[in-house]
Amino acid sequence: MRLKRFFFNARALGLSLLLISALGCDDEGASATTHDMGIGEAGQGGEAGQGGEAGQGGEAGQGGEVARSTKSRELSPQASEADRQAVAQGEVAFGLALYHAARAEVEGDLFFSPYSVAQAMAMTWVGAKGDTADEIQAALRFPLDQARFHPAFNALDLALEARSEAHAEGGGDGFQLSIVNAVWAQVDRFFLDSFLDVLAVSYGAGVRLLDFLSDPEGARGTINAWVEAETHQRIKDLLPEGSITTSTALVLTNAIYFKASWAEHFMEGATEEAPFHGLSGEGTLPLMRVTTGLPYGAGEGYEIVSIPYVGHEVSMTVLLPAEGQFEAFEATLDEAKLAEALAARGHHELDLRLPKFELTQPLGLRTILMSMGIHAAFDQADFSGIDGTRSLYISDVLHKAFIAVDEEGTEAAAATAVIFNESSIPDPPIEVRVDRPFIFFILDEPTGAILFMGRYLGPS
Repeated sequence: MRLKRFFFNARALGLSLLLISALGCDDEGASATTHDMGIGEAGQGGEAGQGGEAGQGGEAGQGGEVARSTKSRELSPQASEADRQAVAQGEVAFGLALYHAARAEVEGDLFFSPYSVAQAMAMTWVGAKGDTADEIQAALRFPLDQARFHPAFNALDLALEARSEAHAEGGGDGFQLSIVNAVWAQVDRFFLDSFLDVLAVSYGAGVRLLDFLSDPEGARGTINAWVEAETHQRIKDLLPEGSITTSTALVLTNAIYFKASWAEHFMEGATEEAPFHGLSGEGTLPLMRVTTGLPYGAGEGYEIVSIPYVGHEVSMTVLLPAEGQFEAFEATLDEAKLAEALAARGHHELDLRLPKFELTQPLGLRTILMSMGIHAAFDQADFSGIDGTRSLYISDVLHKAFIAVDEEGTEAAAATAVIFNESSIPDPPIEVRVDRPFIFFILDEPTGAILFMGRYLGPS
């Protein structure tokens, strides 16, 4: 079989995840089957075909033909609450591990979406076998076997999406959280039913057919337009020029977008320039101010405060190490310390000042994931669960994330690309000044899932 190689460079800003695979030109493996194809309406990127809603394809011309699984997304997955909690806890463990691996590679501010990376790698895991699958499972902290994991991840996904649906049904427009998946494949490609069915049932991912061979730039534009649409224009040109070639055969995408208003807005007109004691020096930043009751706690060498968004189910949680102790605290942050800090929160009246800030950051994950124990996937890979052959390996994993925090609320987005080549009298308020480096999370409080996390070090 002739092996075709392809290279892909992904940028991501609104929770979006891309998996680019290159398959052999000559198809082998009798276990691979071809799927029915259909034509979707213009402007919808083809039928969802896998349980996704029509209209998620974004702009017109985004891949009309669809390679379909015969199954649709399971909206009431057979997963126990214990399994769903285990998946959420594993995602927290992975997020913290990824944070530590990334901070060794990144100078300055750091921001990413562990949820996006985990979802992308979970879809990658569907097609992995042997050591390749074992290493992905260990590094990503996936706590269950595949038969139980994917339904449980689907249940977690649906629980998160329900946050936004509840606000929409109540007539509210102050909270948005969307998580969508799509797969883009070379026309006439062959895939295993088992691979497409899991993507359909647990991830709602339909396959849209593009002609990478004849028009790689057109295909790149189609995928970029979908990503832009799903991330409300926050991720543009996720796939840079040259990232899609005639050897590209498969691109798997996940997009996540979050925008929410604070449950109680910061005071209008109270934002003022104030000193910020950054890790690399002194500077000034606009500090917003609110005086209200919030979940707050303090422990040895840190303070913690959670600022809820409308609905009080998702919050921005800030871990503020004591002055001069950021690096020591950061180095020891683990699941136990985070759990301890979250448990220390109680309701207190606060006079809170928080920086108004915006970050955009790309993050290359190949070296980072290798440092976390994933090796076979980048070399002697076994992704035979995708097409019945062992011709695929991951060439790179790229991520990009965006966050903007202001008096009204927060907007955040991220994208990941997994690239495959072939081979009483109230007490006085506690004053909390977030005027030094801090670590922050966007948490889904009921499940504990970390949607986004990062650190902010202040002015350079």
